[in-house]
Amino acid sequence: MKKICLLFCCCFYLSANAQFNWKKIEVPSSKRILEYFRQPETAYANTVTWGWDGPMDEKVIKRDLDSLYRMGFRAVTIEAGYGMPVAYLSDGWFKLIQVAVSVAKEKGMRVWIIDEGKYPSGFAGGKFSLERPDLRMQGLVVADKISVPIGAGLQKKLSPVIVSAVAINLADSSSKIIDVSSGNLNWQAVPGKWQILLVQHKFKTAVTRAVNNPRGGKDTTNALCDYLNPVAVQQFLDFTHEQYKKYIGAEFGKTVLGFRGDEPDFAFMPWTSKLPDEFSKRKGYSIQPFLATFFLSKLTAEQQRVKADYWDVWSDLFAEHFFKLQADWCERNNLEYMVHLNHDHEMLSLVKSEGDFFKDLRDVHIPGIDVIWNQIWPGKVADFPKFASSSAHLSGHPRALSESFAAFKPAADVANARWIINHQLVRGINLFELMFFPSTSTAKGGAKAYMADDRFPALMAYTNRASFLLSLGRPTAEIAVYFATPSLWMGNKETEKSTFRISQTLLENQRDFDFIDDYSLCNADGLAKGQIQNKSGQSYLTIIIPDVSALSKTVLEKLTLFAKNGGNVIFAGQLPQFIWDKSFLKSSDFRTENYRSFKYETAAVKWMELLPAADLHLDLPAPLLKYLHRKWADADAYFIFNESDQVLKRKVSLRADGTLADWNVQDGSVTGLRSVVKKRSKSTGVQGILQFELELKPNGTALIVGGRHQ
Repeated sequence: MKKICLLFCCCFYLSANAQFNWKKIEVPSSKRILEYFRQPETAYANTVTWGWDGPMDEKVIKRDLDSLYRMGFRAVTIEAGYGMPVAYLSDGWFKLIQVAVSVAKEKGMRVWIIDEGKYPSGFAGGKFSLERPDLRMQGLVVADKISVPIGAGLQKKLSPVIVSAVAINLADSSSKIIDVSSGNLNWQAVPGKWQILLVQHKFKTAVTRAVNNPRGGKDTTNALCDYLNPVAVQQFLDFTHEQYKKYIGAEFGKTVLGFRGDEPDFAFMPWTSKLPDEFSKRKGYSIQPFLATFFLSKLTAEQQRVKADYWDVWSDLFAEHFFKLQADWCERNNLEYMVHLNHDHEMLSLVKSEGDFFKDLRDVHIPGIDVIWNQIWPGKVADFPKFASSSAHLSGHPRALSESFAAFKPAADVANARWIINHQLVRGINLFELMFFPSTSTAKGGAKAYMADDRFPALMAYTNRASFLLSLGRPTAEIAVYFATPSLWMGNKETEKSTFRISQTLLENQRDFDFIDDYSLCNADGLAKGQIQNKSGQSYLTIIIPDVSALSKTVLEKLTLFAKNGGNVIFAGQLPQFIWDKSFLKSSDFRTENYRSFKYETAAVKWMELLPAADLHLDLPAPLLKYLHRKWADADAYFIFNESDQVLKRKVSLRADGTLADWNVQDGSVTGLRSVVKKRSKSTGVQGILQFELELKPNGTALIVGGRHQ
């Protein structure tokens, strides 16, 4: 990469009139972005988990914030810890929060607050167990297993908490549903070796790690609230957010940017008292006869479809009553709500405990992921950061979060940390909460080792610039990969394998994409023009369908309209078996004529040939070169990452007009690049193609900006 001239210098004094609305999709000019290039706005700053462990007071708060500022942090995320002199959510706690916000304000720093006393979100530091046990989380469990002697019958009065029963033939795993709506169990013996399962609802919580737990471990002492009950979630807000508002509400949207949630999920079959009524209203039949069948090791086709209906309903309630209520509260109070889910590096485990990733995060302002246990590491294929960035793009939000570096073994050093950050940046993550800075030790001694490294402030400056630049403009990927949650509910393991195989193939061939879910597809604009336009103003020209079991009738209709008007629909896995409308149970078979407008090709080498023209092209293959393209008002910004440990040299063709420049994210300088015009822009608005020589060091990055602004 040959640098020919220094083009710009950057301004350090920034007028208030030039600031960006960091909560919205902003498409500014390159000139305006350049004013902030070396010193981005603090609202865009990455953050650190600041654990309040030990004797917290004003002196410790000032000491910690001084240390974190020197390390390059301009924002912190406060997490309650162990051994504090005040109880979590007490008056003393909130007064310490007041001090922290005041000191941060003096230093020009920003504050995020974790919404719980450890994790997962939703137990309010134990207040539900102590003060509102009636609003605790509930679940379905097997109440009893009754063996029935061959030839014998069974009559029994049942407890009111029993909601369903099923008889299992242990000889062949067949089953028969037993009607217990009368409150009585009546079983007439038939040939076979039978066992009867009785299922009940009860107060049951997933484990929590709580600051008030003297053992410091995870257990069920502090119950979570009922995530599916809006009354319980409002009580959670009253216990937590409303109290913060009393003490620091004047700084909401100023020094205090918002709340961050952590891993709300279900470790068992979810339940809430109004679920049966909601199910009947949404699906048109009663769920209770089938509930016991969910505990069978082998489900019939009918039982599997009913279970998918159940997952559809409770995930609706989870999204509407837990996530949306909190997002709405934050929005009313000029705050942002960000949260990451559990098992967000997988798909089958994710839907089992969270219901529907995209449904849950649809109204969340900053959707996130969690990167722990070296899930992202050189040599691993890990494209799951695309889940969070896709959610942000679909819903019209500019930022996507990653909580990174907890429980890494081996621990990350500065070089590893840079690689892991770049790996996520190029997949659309642009806000990092780095783990972990505890307050128990002085300055660098308490930080994670990579944070204590003298090279870390430079890494933070780089990460802040990159995150800022990659939060601006519109995403540009023209390919969408269908995230087939309904097929995952049906237990289709091939869906997960097929989806990740497609995503890996695309990225290794420099074809950027987003995941898209049912809701976003069904509510997209532009279908009549052969486009799928999301709320970020981004248009997809191709949608790829992985191996699926089922498609909804509405999705099929939208895909058909899209294809009829010039859109490209590619089935790159097995075709669906059936089409469902409002209910999986009442679905119909998928017929050959259903996909006459689509392209069906399972061989990757062939379906790759059906994609639209690439916006970045290499003269030679380079599977470990990844890129991200964002559109500014007058320019195209390409962030390019060499994930390999080898020098990479390629001739690169970019979709861009004008001239090219290298924006050096490490030091904030800008230099021009010699490029060759391969195709000129036409009056129709079609962009030209510029070609240049790229040389990237091992694990190196480049931000190449093309436009007529130079």
